[in-house]
Amino acid sequence: MPGAFEDWNQSEPEIEVIKGAPDSVKEGLSSVPPNFDELVNRVSVAGETPIVVSRSGDALGIIRLKDVLKEGIREKIQAVKAMDIRPVMITGDQPLTAKSIAAEVGIEEYVPQARPELKFGIVQREQAESRIVAMIGDGTNDAPALAVADVGLAMSSGTEAAKEAANMVDLESNPAKVIDVVMLGKQLLMTRGAVTAFSVANDVAKYFAIVPVLFATSKSSLQALNILGLGLDSAVISALIFNAIIIPLLIPIAMKGVTFRPAGTMSIFLRNVLVYGVGGVVVPFIGIKLIDILISTL
Repeated sequence: MPGAFEDWNQSEPEIEVIKGAPDSVKEGLSSVPPNFDELVNRVSVAGETPIVVSRSGDALGIIRLKDVLKEGIREKIQAVKAMDIRPVMITGDQPLTAKSIAAEVGIEEYVPQARPELKFGIVQREQAESRIVAMIGDGTNDAPALAVADVGLAMSSGTEAAKEAANMVDLESNPAKVIDVVMLGKQLLMTRGAVTAFSVANDVAKYFAIVPVLFATSKSSLQALNILGLGLDSAVISALIFNAIIIPLLIPIAMKGVTFRPAGTMSIFLRNVLVYGVGGVVVPFIGIKLIDILISTL
């Protein structure tokens, strides 16, 4: 029986089956079908990934792979761009496939047929220009770029190499989630900045309203700074009452967070300065004066 098996094994010709990218498989074909390039381009233009299969140097056919895009990914990409974050799609797909997918999700900048060393080099080049780079990937060829990126996010469904190289692993394997994480982080920073700006401006305004009253006399030059016309007896009490009212009102803002709309960093900064910085100066003057009038009336 062993002898019969050996005879059968030696009599059978060796069959080599290859599958891979069209350009790579095409180089090993003994004869290229006349419509080879046309079929590959047709599949790529449709936004699908062509995988060519050959057997012993003869082309058998093309497998068409289609990525299922996450719902709402285009809107999330637009939100990222509104926050002055530059999205770049780096893929191993054919140029036509990459172009089709990039247009579908709203990304203008894409790099097709990217090998591991190219992805790694792109991340390092961006970092050399003082940019913070976040990399999302799931394959072994993404591991070098994930390791060197400032923030590396691997999918739970990805390879072990990708998960080991990344800083974080998304258990739901949803690349769009990182966009929600970025927006949440920006909202937290904006809320902290807004509350801090209001508190500092509020304290400065209160002291500016009270100090002239405490140290001014009818002949003192500080009397001119008492623009609210506060009385000596009611100024401090009015400020204390206002402080007791305004602090609890800031708690819901700090807990819920300031309303966040995707926008550029500078526009968010200017809006917060205008609303919470200027507001933190104006509100104490109005509030203390109203309380002072109420106390004087009573």
